[in-house]
Amino acid sequence: MKKTLLLFALGIISISSFSQKKVSPATPTSTEAKPAKVSVPDASRTLNPDMKQESKGEITVKGQKVPYTATVGTIPVWDEDGKIVASCFYTYYERSDVSDKAKRPIIFSFNGGPGTASVWMHMAYTGPKILNIDDEGYPLQPYGYKDNPYSILDVADIIFIDPVNTGFSRIIDKDAPKSMFFGVKADIKYLADWLNTFVSRSNRWASPKYLIGESYGTTRVSGLALELQNSHWMYLNGVILVSPTDLGIGRDEANAAALRIPYFAATAWYHKTLEPGLQSKDLEAFLPEVEEFTIEELLPAMAKGGFITESEKKTVAAKMAKYTGISEKVYLQNNLDVSVNLFWKELLRDQGFTIGRLDSRFKGIDSKDAGERPEFNAELSSWLHSFTPPINMYLREELNFKTDLRYFMFGPVHPWQRDEVNVAENLRAAMAANPYLKVLNQSGYYDGACDYFNAKYNLWHMDPSGKTKERMSWKGYRSGHMMYLRKEDLQKANEDLREFIKNSTPAPNQPAKY
Repeated sequence: MKKTLLLFALGIISISSFSQKKVSPATPTSTEAKPAKVSVPDASRTLNPDMKQESKGEITVKGQKVPYTATVGTIPVWDEDGKIVASCFYTYYERSDVSDKAKRPIIFSFNGGPGTASVWMHMAYTGPKILNIDDEGYPLQPYGYKDNPYSILDVADIIFIDPVNTGFSRIIDKDAPKSMFFGVKADIKYLADWLNTFVSRSNRWASPKYLIGESYGTTRVSGLALELQNSHWMYLNGVILVSPTDLGIGRDEANAAALRIPYFAATAWYHKTLEPGLQSKDLEAFLPEVEEFTIEELLPAMAKGGFITESEKKTVAAKMAKYTGISEKVYLQNNLDVSVNLFWKELLRDQGFTIGRLDSRFKGIDSKDAGERPEFNAELSSWLHSFTPPINMYLREELNFKTDLRYFMFGPVHPWQRDEVNVAENLRAAMAANPYLKVLNQSGYYDGACDYFNAKYNLWHMDPSGKTKERMSWKGYRSGHMMYLRKEDLQKANEDLREFIKNSTPAPNQPAKY
């Protein structure tokens, strides 16, 4: 279970200056189909595998009133014989004062894990509601949510999708093999089919289309870009990678050890463990110095392995210590390769704190200061009791999705087939065949799970020819795995999405050609 919890994508943010909105149930306008029995672990409960229910809402974004229709529903997953084997739950927001869907962008939003629901970006980033938390992302009581004044619903419609066995999505046919759903390739294949069905039912074939994924969701959407293009002839305008994984781009041990140093440096800067000369610099003025050291000195040194000279090893260790707040002795004891687990335990060991994995701004306390890794993830505990009540309140009470099913924040999707798939190459191939397609990467400087410098490395190595680099962009934020945790970054990150959508939506009659 710990491994499952550690491999996910999520995020939270709040705007403390806005009053909390009282929840009021919406009136359903349509339902379809008949309920069916679901498989374990909710065998005594029911899920309607093919239904939808609508309600109306309105938010104010950048001073503009944005009316919308919110649709909650399920769409089946069929096997090759046309039998319903599973059903995916979704929440779809469509601006209701726009008549021409052909010009209206639509964004398909996935979180990661694998095994987490869409709740994280839904309730904290792009959707019309955000959590009741403080400006830095810490929980507040009473739990709840409020309008999101930075939502991108003013410029694009959004659908949040829960893959099988996450959220309210479930396997319907207990005899269906788990291998249909729980693996890199399987996940991409059935979700591409599902998206095809949704686009057809909602009449969105003409719309500019975007995928956004967070953490493992970046693996998912990178693969989906090519699968949708090759198997469904569905061409995208943009793919947004939020806190990306390695996307199948290999790192050997030496590369991995070196590439994490800029993240260590950012975290050390945040916790004020650096020497005064470095600490006095602004973060974004300090990090380029560390990145240059990593590329120009550390990577070549690490490549020498055990044949590095003792003097060079000591010189490099001293610089690593200077930039990261970890002693030279610790680096030498570990042959210059300090793991992230040891870093999270070591940085504030003398203060009696550990630091968070997904967001290094969060502190934790262990039963013993000794040891090589923290006992728990401080940030995850914080986020779970911020998110779980609001998503249940919102879906069940305001959007009126009535069910006795549990909403799986983390669902049973393991064992997950870790196919050797270079989804970065899939995304490159999709870009090569589609001149419209652009990529935006968003990373938090304090994310230790999918760190910001490795995200840059992804973009550098995704296309060795460099021919698509002008269509790739990278943005950094002063928070963690969910850059939208902080009020300031929520606003900035959503504005970056608006700009990306604007720049990747071609002018009328602009041909897709080189």
